This record gives sequence, C-alpha cells and structure tokens, in this order.
Amino acid sequence: MNEPRFATGSGGGPRPSTVDKSGRLRVPGASLYYEVRGTGPALLLIPTGNGDGGPYTPLAEALADRHTVVTYDKRAYSRSPLDAPDEGADRVRADVEDARAVIEQVAGGRADVLGGSSGAIVALELLTRHPDRVGTAVVHEPPLASVLPDAPQWLEFYAGLYRTYQDSGPSVAMGVFRERMGMRGTTKPPDDAQLPPDELAAMLARIRANHTLWFEREVRAYPALIPDIEALRPLAGRLVLGGGDTSRDDFPYQPNRVLSARLGIPITHFPGGHVGFVTHPAEFADALSALLTP
Repeated sequence: MNEPRFATGSGGGPRPSTVDKSGRLRVPGASLYYEVRGTGPALLLIPTGNGDGGPYTPLAEALADRHTVVTYDKRAYSRSPLDAPDEGADRVRADVEDARAVIEQVAGGRADVLGGSSGAIVALELLTRHPDRVGTAVVHEPPLASVLPDAPQWLEFYAGLYRTYQDSGPSVAMGVFRERMGMRGTTKPPDDAQLPPDELAAMLARIRANHTLWFEREVRAYPALIPDIEALRPLAGRLVLGGGDTSRDDFPYQPNRVLSARLGIPITHFPGGHVGFVTHPAEFADALSALLTP
C-alpha cells in the first residue's frame, strides 16, 4: 500500500515527501503501520510515548538522502490497531518484538536504531535481546527511573501520575507530567519543517487520542523496567547514550548519567532538549548521520 505524504521544504511551503513506501505489517496481535523513506543504510526510528511515527517526519525527511529511514506507529496507537485486547501482556517486550519484526521484514534484516524517551527504552531492550538485528542503538534520554538513586520516589511519582489521570483525566495529568519532567518551551519543529495543515491536524488528533493509551499502557511499567547491565556490557561499543544539549538538568537526562557510569561509555549530546529530534530536525539529522556513517 502506498499513500502520498507531505513535508515542507527549505522554502517553507509544502512539497511532496520522499516517502517511497507505506504499508501494514502483520505481527502477533496487531497490525503495524509503517513508512519508508530514502536510500542508504537502514535506520529505524522507534516512537516516543505518544506512540505515533508522525513527529519523526521532519527528521526522517532530513535523513532520507543518506539513509533508508523506517518509521512506524506502535501497536495499539494511531494507525496500528490491536487484533484483540492485550491486558496483562508484557508491553515492553511486545514493543521490542514489534521493532525486531519491522527490522526483519521492512528494513532488510538489520538496522541502526534511534529511540527517543519511551522509545529509547525499547531501543535499549532491542539491543539487549536482539543484538544481531541492531547496528548502532542511539538511546536518547530514556526515562528509566529504576536506575536512579532515588528510584522509589520517582516510581511513586509515576504511580501518583496514574492516579491523577484516573481522577482528573489525561489533560490534567499531562500538565503535571510536563512540569515535573522540566519540559519547557516548544516541542514543535521549526517553521520550515512543519507538516502541511491537514497532515498536522490529523497527527495531533491521533496523538491526543493516544494520551489515554500512554497512561494505561506505559506510564507505570516503562520507567520501572530494569535494564540488564551485564548483557549490555559486551554491546557497549554499539550503544550511544544520547542527551540533549539543553536538557542536562532535567529528569529524562539523568538515567543516562547512571548508565554511562555503569557501562563506562560517554553521553553523546545532540541539538535541542528531550525532543531535539523534533525541535531541531536538520541539526539532529546531521549529528546522527555523522555518528552512524563510517
């Protein structure tokens, strides 16, 4: 299945996107929507907690002249419906296996990987469990509260956030979350990388609908995941711990400080903050491509 997509060019106006292919990949229990852009070494972009591949579009566009970039929506989110309810499932593991399936069946069997925020947790676990499918894994600010010295307090914060969501709804809880995470300022791409209005409206509608899914599926389990440090040690040469230039004092940056110390590898800084891949797509693309290209 091929669907026309659009992004913006350097002149600021909409232009046809470089999407070469889009479709659906059948995986156990779900159907994953994906898009492929460009040519070159394969690069998989794992969605953040909003579950939607759309926010990666400007970054994917900026990389398409150097990489074959695959984006997708996570299971249950946006355009990737479940076949049946999956209550009680290990959702981190399911997301890892979905990413593996996308690499095997869409990206040619092996790919470099970038994951941001919750997607960084998936990327880290993907490298741990399926190192044969991953070239380099760029793990950008994973919110792994479990590794921090004050882990119990942070895990209680997430539990309380879930209770706020239950009592007051997702909008109120999202406000509490953004304030506590230190997520200040814009989370939008620059004007010359904005999606056309109709596509932007559709993506934002999907993301708003996904908020409830994030609270129900991820907000407590993902930060509590304990990474397998011993399994990661021999893979450290293929692991990049990414951090934002402007987010070094914020919570999402801190877990990588711990991983850096425990694994003996540095933090690699990228333009922008926690979502620099959205707010600084061109600069982030250059930094990422330089890192991945021999």
